[in-house]
Amino acid sequence: MHAVDSNDIAFKLAGMMAFKQAFVQAKPKLLEPLNNMEVLVPEELMGEVMTDLQTRRSIISGIEAKGQYQVIKAKTPLVELDRYTNALRSITKGRASFHSKFSEYAPVPHELQEELITAYKNSEDKELH
Repeated sequence: MHAVDSNDIAFKLAGMMAFKQAFVQAKPKLLEPLNNMEVLVPEELMGEVMTDLQTRRSIISGIEAKGQYQVIKAKTPLVELDRYTNALRSITKGRASFHSKFSEYAPVPHELQEELITAYKNSEDKELH
């Protein structure tokens, strides 16, 4: 504390800078929501749907038969489900369906986390200029 230099804003700035430094040194991990999915797909189109799921970073946990259909069970990051309805409809010509429900949070893969951090820093730099 200094009678001339100490004021409310100086203490707030010092606290923000200390938190930022501690946060970076703690090496935090970004988390993303994962959804449990069940995709009901005709047997002959199963390979194409599984390939698409894998490109969406899905972790396939099982496959069950249900009549002439197969049920693919997977965990998929929520961000990868954007426009999945259209993609599934396109792949299967409207013959498949799916439903998903929140499951848990999981760490973002390291490479993707680095990309997100870089993008954030670049946007932060643009805001300052």
